[in-house]
Amino acid sequence: MAEASRHEIPIRKVNLPFDETIPRHWFGDNAVQTHIFNGLNLVFPDGERFFVRSVLDHADRISDPELRAQVKGFVGQEGWHAHEHERYFATMRGQGYRIDRFLRRFRKFSQWTTKYLPASFRLSVTAGAEHYTATLGAFALDNPRMQEAHPVMRQLITWHAVEEIEHKAVAFDVLRAVNPSYALRIAGFLFATVALLGWALSGTRMLLRQDGVSKAQAKAMLRDLERRDGGRMRRAIRDGFRVYFRRDFHPNQIDDLDFAQARLEEIAALT
Repeated sequence: MAEASRHEIPIRKVNLPFDETIPRHWFGDNAVQTHIFNGLNLVFPDGERFFVRSVLDHADRISDPELRAQVKGFVGQEGWHAHEHERYFATMRGQGYRIDRFLRRFRKFSQWTTKYLPASFRLSVTAGAEHYTATLGAFALDNPRMQEAHPVMRQLITWHAVEEIEHKAVAFDVLRAVNPSYALRIAGFLFATVALLGWALSGTRMLLRQDGVSKAQAKAMLRDLERRDGGRMRRAIRDGFRVYFRRDFHPNQIDDLDFAQARLEEIAALT
């Protein structure tokens, strides 16, 4: 795929049937496996609003009409992701999880970064975070163990993963158009690495504590998951981290758009 690919980014307004039939440990009846995803779920809505603000702050500096159209698609997709993940929070509360204090803390962090970090740096953070979400999305779409997930949650992950791959280059291309500094790109990526992984892991630990899972039990469950997984998730994150440091890197060099869109039949009934 060419780096300058300007494919359409459609906005799919799904309405997932979150209800009380979703079990607490909806991913293979495994607390650690479930809460790795739940920890990400907790940071998505306000995180994605941060991404949207960071891109829109530079929208008036984008002259390429095709990129402007992609920005519109990016904004719509991210806005709908935030909407659906927040709807899922009601299910988590119904399952007995106390998540609101965590959500308030993360919202304050997001507001602080918006207020005090320079706009160009926030855009570079967004480009870096979008690289991670696309990397994790590709991993999820190619993970046969996703069949262990509850059908509704599998639909949520599949839909979100496909769209993260569809719009993975938008923030990167806006950054390249307004400030192509390599140092800025890497600084934002390192900030995104610490913030995204740090908050997601914090959410995972919080939920495991609420389930009464000790650190020793969690480590044993994680080792078992990694054994079954063959270390694929760890390698995906490691390889995604390394490739971003190439000076000539562009997200579309990872040619997975057709692969992702081929999975759309899994959510066709929802679009």
